[in-house]
Amino acid sequence: MTSRNGTPDGAGRGRTDGRRGGSSPKSGTGTGTGIRRRGLLHNRPFTVFWLGQALSVLGGSVSLLALPLLVLHVTGSVVGMGLITAVAGVFSIATGTFAGHVVDRVDRRRLMIGCDLARAVLLGSVPLLWSLGGPRIWLLYVVTALVSVLKTFFDVAYVTAVPALVEPEDLVTANGRLMGTFALGTILGPVVAGFLVAGVGADWALALDGASFLVSAVSLGWVRFAVRERAERKPEGTSLREVFVVGFRFLWAHALLRPLTVMLTLLTFVTVGATDLLIFRLQSELGRDAATVGYVIAVSGAGVVCASFAAGPLRRTLGFGTCWTGSTALIGVAVAAIGVSRSVPVIAAMAAVFMFGLTLGGICSMTLRQEVTPDHLLGRVTSAFWTVHNASGPVGAAVLTALAARHGVPPVSLAAGAMCLLIAGSGLLTPMRGGRTGPPRGRVAGSGRGSRSGSGPAAAEPGEPSATERR
Repeated sequence: MTSRNGTPDGAGRGRTDGRRGGSSPKSGTGTGTGIRRRGLLHNRPFTVFWLGQALSVLGGSVSLLALPLLVLHVTGSVVGMGLITAVAGVFSIATGTFAGHVVDRVDRRRLMIGCDLARAVLLGSVPLLWSLGGPRIWLLYVVTALVSVLKTFFDVAYVTAVPALVEPEDLVTANGRLMGTFALGTILGPVVAGFLVAGVGADWALALDGASFLVSAVSLGWVRFAVRERAERKPEGTSLREVFVVGFRFLWAHALLRPLTVMLTLLTFVTVGATDLLIFRLQSELGRDAATVGYVIAVSGAGVVCASFAAGPLRRTLGFGTCWTGSTALIGVAVAAIGVSRSVPVIAAMAAVFMFGLTLGGICSMTLRQEVTPDHLLGRVTSAFWTVHNASGPVGAAVLTALAARHGVPPVSLAAGAMCLLIAGSGLLTPMRGGRTGPPRGRVAGSGRGSRSGSGPAAAEPGEPSATERR
């Protein structure tokens, strides 16, 4: 859940007309003189992309349940399930340090298609090898590691793809639509997975997830991203550290992204463990059963759906700064209320408020990054942003759950909620308080029509960002 953003006109893009994308005004979706913008409803490339990713998200949600169940069936150990999760996390974070560098140097569309096809083969191989030679637990660890690497590459490229498919005025709405689809897939995925595992087994459920990646690859084959601008080549290092520093340096030099990165890192620290606190509160402290926990989590999904529709109008009306700090304040209130309330309906409502705030803030921040980052740096900046703020999550979850086990959920939730409110208040002391960023003047991205950059080698040669370039 994250978003894209910002203002400067084509900084570092090698153009003088303030445009980011390369599609012609004749494409019918432009905002130039005499051309009426048609919006997302008539944007066929984005619609195809959106529908393909919707099915892919549903398949991925199936794997989230099917894979742990398969490990549990083979090993009978919760430790084995935890090790699968650890393997996925380690390989994702490690890949994130250089994924943006790769995304910025290659044809992004072809990279995404390749990741989809490779994941389809890997997941499809599990039931075949299972049936030929019996269960192989090592195979699951290998597949998990490779799929995590491919997923990280795909996800970074995915963020860079949206600005190449929609107009700047539609960016927030497009991100909201994709986030809403993600929420529905996350809610429906475990339900579908339950039926599949019961009907055909967990191994074949993974194969069906692999089939969803084939659909995603086909959908990407039907779209074309806007032409990428050729950036002036500048000397840049090739070591892992230097590759990561390019994106981080840009984040730190930007007046809005620097405080956003710091505050989101702190927010991630106190919110990643919120689901664990919710479950512990309901089951251990209030004595509710697993069905009640499922009901509460299902209700929380309504907050994601509502935020996905509300993000566009709210950001256009209130601006980025107000939306992000307001969403953080909502998260704080919800976390505190969940921890002290003994009423299941109230806890469910606050869980929905929590997810609304988390989703709204994520959409706004992701849109900001997309709007202010030069295209040839977007992959590296996204990768650095995710790596920095996600690194605090596991540590925060461990700290919160340890404190809750010792002192109970209510005081820990109150402290976490107060921390969220403090983060929101601190945003008012930064440039974010006036951050009414929106689409840059001129066109930022084409609709994908009339441009065929996705079918040839990437034009952009990334260089290090100057101090004036903004993400």
